[in-house]
Amino acid sequence: MRRLDLRSLALTVLAATVLAACAAARDGHGTAEPTDLYVKAFRQLHPSVVLFTMKIPSDDPKRKGEWDEAYGSGVVVESGSWGSRILTDAHVIVDAKDLIATIGDGPHAPAHVVATTGEAEDLAIVDVPLKNQRAAKLGSIEHLEPGTAIGVLGYPIPDAFQDERLGTTVSLYTGHVASIRKGALEIDVAIIPGESGGPVFDAATGEVIGIAESRFEEERAIGFATPIDLATRFLASHPRTQAARR
Repeated sequence: MRRLDLRSLALTVLAATVLAACAAARDGHGTAEPTDLYVKAFRQLHPSVVLFTMKIPSDDPKRKGEWDEAYGSGVVVESGSWGSRILTDAHVIVDAKDLIATIGDGPHAPAHVVATTGEAEDLAIVDVPLKNQRAAKLGSIEHLEPGTAIGVLGYPIPDAFQDERLGTTVSLYTGHVASIRKGALEIDVAIIPGESGGPVFDAATGEVIGIAESRFEEERAIGFATPIDLATRFLASHPRTQAARR
């Protein structure tokens, strides 16, 4: 009788364990490594994606001297006890005031622009006093080919999502490299306003290979990215000060 009770107890425990594991997997709380490359890359990069909010001079002639709300994206490329360094597009933050950076849908703080390139490369370095954030891993386009699967992370039209009470969070769009051009990656993913400055990543590795931008006003279906190799050299030419390293 005792042997039967122990066997029944063991079967009950096993059944409960299986049910709990199934429930965890269904609810997304399981600890198993995702098999989908995009899911894996999203988990890896989401904590490094940045939302910029700011005010910029109005381009409406009737509102000269007034300011409009504006948005953009970026990616953390370095972080430590001193704070975090963010890479974005220069046109995202040009002439901006009241610049705020929110990292990974979490902490936020006032940010300041460290350096920008010219219009051709359209890159900017922004520092923010948010310590020990996750930095994205930067790759290279050296061996990249058309057809390579890529993803874009950023904040498309966040004000519209807010108006619809849909919340503010990172969006992921997927596609492929369409062409490798002089000083730019052409991708078959449209860069929606608000996403400029966000990371474009290689789906196979999760490494950032470009910084998203839109170039053709008349044809937004064609997206672009500034190659990360250009950005890496730009970052190297503007090292943090010794004081900031402490």
